[in-house]
Amino acid sequence: FLLFSISETPAGLIAENLLKAKEIALNDSRVPEQLKNYLQKALDVALGLDPYLEAMATSKRYRYSFVTFGLRLDFFFNDHLKVFPRVLFLNFHSCLSTGQIFRMFVHMIRARKILLIGKLKGYSILAIAEELPDDGKIFACAEAPYLGVNSQEAFDYSSDGKKISMRVGPTADTLEALRAEDEHFDIVFIDADQRNAVNYYSFVMDNHLLRMDGVICVENTLMKGQVYLENISDENVLAVTKLNTVINSDPRVEQVILPVQSGLSIIRRSPAPPDAVIESKKEVVRDDVFWGYNRRRILDRLRLDGKVAYVTGGGQGIGRAFAHALGEAGAKVAVVDLVLAKAEAVVCELSLKG
Repeated sequence: FLLFSISETPAGLIAENLLKAKEIALNDSRVPEQLKNYLQKALDVALGLDPYLEAMATSKRYRYSFVTFGLRLDFFFNDHLKVFPRVLFLNFHSCLSTGQIFRMFVHMIRARKILLIGKLKGYSILAIAEELPDDGKIFACAEAPYLGVNSQEAFDYSSDGKKISMRVGPTADTLEALRAEDEHFDIVFIDADQRNAVNYYSFVMDNHLLRMDGVICVENTLMKGQVYLENISDENVLAVTKLNTVINSDPRVEQVILPVQSGLSIIRRSPAPPDAVIESKKEVVRDDVFWGYNRRRILDRLRLDGKVAYVTGGGQGIGRAFAHALGEAGAKVAVVDLVLAKAEAVVCELSLKG
């Protein structure tokens, strides 16, 4: 297995520099003992953050654990590339915490169709695929097959591989094809080369590939903390700085950057604010139909939060289905049935769903 350096994250980079500072301090008798103690305390905090976040993330029994997938993928590569035995390639490796974050996003917005642009990481893709419903779909854009092999065949080792559709070729051409096919996505993940990421973001937004309230996740937007340092001349860092500025100034979205790995931007497509000027559509009537009554959309107003539903015959058949539907719509459900045990069983089901 290939392992990440601790300096892959801003916290890891801080820890790496603190380790060097500690080594210098320990080898210099002129450094006060108190300063050495403070260095050690700072190092303990920096080194402990990422492992603690990993440990505190919810452990889930995946149908295909990362280790199992890694072993199977190892066999796959051994069959196709004899010169690289017993190696799990970095392109298929992703931090567990990142995959769990992606799973959480997919679940929270109930995504069904997802677009992945750029460097594909095996664990994260499978984590996302497992969270999708059976008819969910992931479109994965890759500039070229990994190491000359068919990545789709690699993912087919998982039972969720059928949800993953590989699109191999120039990313710009793939995005143009998806636009022509009138595809729309609930989530778009971008982990592309830094210099083209801004172009991919702009294409997704300008061509409405992201649905209303959809989410874009962009990785590596902190570049190990280099984006907020001064006197940086690295072109990749400058490209990411430009990307962050473009996103931050885009009135169509709301965004935050999480200090996960080397930076994860969470971008939500949002409705135009009340004071927005719609340049090309000045004739739009901005009333309750446009903004929503009391700023609540029509579907939100159909929610049954705070209501009480009384379902007779709710212990079985259509009554049971109706009880579940009302509960999912936000109502408190009272279940009545001639067979008490059946009514109690449905109440238990509803309680388990929250």
